Amino acid sequence: MVRYVLDASAILRYLDGEAGSDRVAEIIKDHMAGRCEAVICSLHWGEIAGQTRKGRGAPAMELVLSRLAAFGIQVVSVDADRAVRAALIKFRTAVPYVDAFGVELATDSRESVFVTADFDFKAASREVKIELLPAK
Repeated sequence: MVRYVLDASAILRYLDGEAGSDRVAEIIKDHMAGRCEAVICSLHWGEIAGQTRKGRGAPAMELVLSRLAAFGIQVVSVDADRAVRAALIKFRTAVPYVDAFGVELATDSRESVFVTADFDFKAASREVKIELLPAK
């Protein structure tokens, strides 16, 4: 079964109805129907919370997080081993450290596809399969 690792940029595109939001909606729908798995790193979950809080306020942040949680997207926590593996990915690819956690999460399975709207991840394409959402 395909496992989609969503990063903050993909979810934020979905929430804002921007380019690629239809693709993220399709992934979420397929996840809810059991046709695929959707996961997100806890650091990216926090990024979504922070960006939503900054742009829309605390009540909107709580609503967004509860709705995303209702979709059943698994939020994967970071531990010491993941932190080291993410650091090594950052070293090899030069992607930002927080973003390297999403790439690291996608290395858990050969069936994983990392979904992002951030074109800085092209450098990580030799680490994992990456699906880039369209540019704005």
